[in-house]
Amino acid sequence: MTPADNPLLDFSGLPRFDAIRPEHITPALDRLLADAQAAVQAIENDTAPATWDTVLTRLEAATEPLGRAWGIVSHLSAVVDTPALRQAHAENLPRVTEFSAALGQNLALYRKYKAIAEGPEFAGLSPARKMLLEHELRGFRLGGAELPEDQKARFAEIQEAQANLSKAFSDHVLDATNAYALFIEDEARLAGVPEDALEAARAAAEKDGKAGWKFTLHFPSYFPVLQYADDRTLRQTLYEANVTRASELTAYNQGKPEWDNSANMVEQLALRQEESRMLGYGNFGELSLVPKMAESPEQVLTFLRELADKARPFAEADWAELQTFARESLGLDKLEPWDLAYASEKLREQRYAFSEQEVKQYFPEPQVLAGLFDVVQTLFDVVIAVDEAPTWHPDVRFYRVSSRDGRLLAQFYIDLYAREGKRGGAWMDDARGRKRLGNGSVQTPVAYLTCNFSAPVGGRPALFTHDEVITLFHEFGHGLHHMLTQVEDLGVSGINGVEWDAVELPSQFMENFCWEWEVLSRMTRHATTGEPLPRALYDRMLAARNFQNGMMTLRQIVFSVTDMQLHTDFDPRGNQSVLELARTVNDTFHVIPQATLSRWPNSFSHIFAGGYAAGYYSYKWAEVLSADAYAAFEEAAQTRGTVLDPETGMRYRQAILEAGGSRPAMESFKAFRGRQPTIDALLRHGGMAA
Repeated sequence: MTPADNPLLDFSGLPRFDAIRPEHITPALDRLLADAQAAVQAIENDTAPATWDTVLTRLEAATEPLGRAWGIVSHLSAVVDTPALRQAHAENLPRVTEFSAALGQNLALYRKYKAIAEGPEFAGLSPARKMLLEHELRGFRLGGAELPEDQKARFAEIQEAQANLSKAFSDHVLDATNAYALFIEDEARLAGVPEDALEAARAAAEKDGKAGWKFTLHFPSYFPVLQYADDRTLRQTLYEANVTRASELTAYNQGKPEWDNSANMVEQLALRQEESRMLGYGNFGELSLVPKMAESPEQVLTFLRELADKARPFAEADWAELQTFARESLGLDKLEPWDLAYASEKLREQRYAFSEQEVKQYFPEPQVLAGLFDVVQTLFDVVIAVDEAPTWHPDVRFYRVSSRDGRLLAQFYIDLYAREGKRGGAWMDDARGRKRLGNGSVQTPVAYLTCNFSAPVGGRPALFTHDEVITLFHEFGHGLHHMLTQVEDLGVSGINGVEWDAVELPSQFMENFCWEWEVLSRMTRHATTGEPLPRALYDRMLAARNFQNGMMTLRQIVFSVTDMQLHTDFDPRGNQSVLELARTVNDTFHVIPQATLSRWPNSFSHIFAGGYAAGYYSYKWAEVLSADAYAAFEEAAQTRGTVLDPETGMRYRQAILEAGGSRPAMESFKAFRGRQPTIDALLRHGGMAA
């Protein structure tokens, strides 16, 4: 079989998305797994002294193609899910997991890695390679290489079971999201819903050959209803459908019993607990933190409690104000969960004299992308231009990132709109990492940037909410971390090898520019008039920046504490359910009661299908770093008159982005700021400073 026969075997350039079919997956994996296994066997059998080139270079040459091909399959599964693709993915997931688990347990390889670390070659290795070797040795220990032989089979079973359960969890959430449809024919029930949301709903109904308007549980469809619809019953219907996805309460969401993730969560938690104890840890929280910045679950929980204590007075004030407003201005004596977004938006409009819908008119997609690229080009001395490559959907676009002298640095795909068959949320993933090739040339990185925004309707460009603009900047921050790395060893290049609780630093850092007048004045243009964002409206937006931030902070803390407690002192086989623990955490930390109906853990994909298990706290942990890093740009603006300061931008690029995972994240932070991080900037940005 040749690359001409099977595009998944073609690594000569960019993925051939226009040619890849589900039937290519199994034959490609047959070949790639066989090649990788043969390479492992050859390295094991080599009796010569172990060196970097005879072990790590050879192993990477055989396993990187496997990783890239499987990455393409997993990406397609997330963005253009079909029954045939899902079946091919499901058939091959156990094989890939089995190979990965066997590699992590390979004692012969582990001994060769240790021999390199303890041998004469080690002293001459670059700092990046020393860091990579340290990570690999840790990976072998966490992969079960030191387990007794009679335990390795069970450990491998656990890895395969977890991979299958994680994929099933994600599939169930996607299926439950895709299955739901609410058709409304009485236009009076849609009073208050913005015209662009109605236009999209009308187009969706027409596509199905139905009259009226179609609403789904994809965020751009259901959330405008929750936020703007005057019909309280309509809000309740969509709210209840959304918070019961992938649960036993299928009567609310047109789901199927087999999509219920309740047992899946328990099984995953039990397997994680068993895995951690086999490796000598008290719980999965301890195991999860081994490669992270935080030192213990107790340290994480202390951090979250302290942040909750600072946020709570602001949250209590937010909640009291919202209840009073709803009672006095909206006639809602009791705020129900489906009233919160609606009442909050009405309060925002009253207090700050603008609505999110009004702001949205100033953020047409072409202007937003141009503004984002302008910020990146100004700060980091690069050029972003349209490029060409095969894509997986007509909506996807492709760009190149070059140095000023035209040298290619990286490329990226951008897939912005929600659609059926596409997993919800927003994320960055790597299609290819930066590394030095054997012929002396450099393989440049390629990124996937995926969002779920409203698609264009009526022949006009898509309009983004300000929150969506922030999300786009966030994901592009991750992309920059991957794309601007100068590290040429794949395992610590870009986001590879970066501690999980520091990986959000570059993404959250970029969000700050979405609040700067000099940025917004250049990246906005009214969809109808073409006028830039008025300064008076910007000032009101800025005043509202921390609107209900106390409540939103406690919401994130509930997610983070629930995650950490599920992975530390929770007994999956005990009397308390996952949902009961989540309620207890909410009662302890939040000022808003959790809805009785809510089954939100059943769709908590971050920790059950997204790699954030015992790591969701990292959003808040990294926010301390990102806010402090951004404060350097605010300081530069005091003397240079602009936060878009190229000198500070280049220092940040070199210290944070280019270094990737080649050194501890704290070293990179201190290289940029010259000191340890403090929480001061986070509290100030969040309106919670003393």
